[in-house]
Amino acid sequence: MILVALGSNRIGPWGTPHETVSHALEMLNRGGLKLKRASRLLQSSPFGRTDQPPFVNAVAEIETALSPPALMQKLHHIERLAGRRRTLRWGPRTLDLDLLDYNGLVQPEPMRPVLPHPGIEERIFVLAPIAEIAPAWRHPVSRRDAASMLRRLDPQGGGGVL
Repeated sequence: MILVALGSNRIGPWGTPHETVSHALEMLNRGGLKLKRASRLLQSSPFGRTDQPPFVNAVAEIETALSPPALMQKLHHIERLAGRRRTLRWGPRTLDLDLLDYNGLVQPEPMRPVLPHPGIEERIFVLAPIAEIAPAWRHPVSRRDAASMLRRLDPQGGGGVL
């Protein structure tokens, strides 16, 4: 199972954050990518830097024959089309696409991309959508499912669903 997280909190060339995430989901069904399913769009508080607007988030399950590095290049290309400019870590962005899991592959640093995504277990805005679309999914390292990881998080912490 290949899982991709989507997030936006700035207006960009594709419109509002809601419109941007919706359009990005369409882009995940083109050019060698097949969108299998997507969570509903949800609004979350910012994670990391809290002095910015709320995010619109989702998680998608896709299929592709692309390797993880090639898929990351494709995701970065989609981000650029949506007006993403990488400046401030955890800052506002028109679109953020994160490769969360690639068929259970484990690639630690210094491999690129690092898999599974190192932030999955701390992010409500990632775990809630995974629990929605893939309740049987298990973290490739901890072997815990999204629902059990979600129960361990403080809903008042950064990245909580609004």
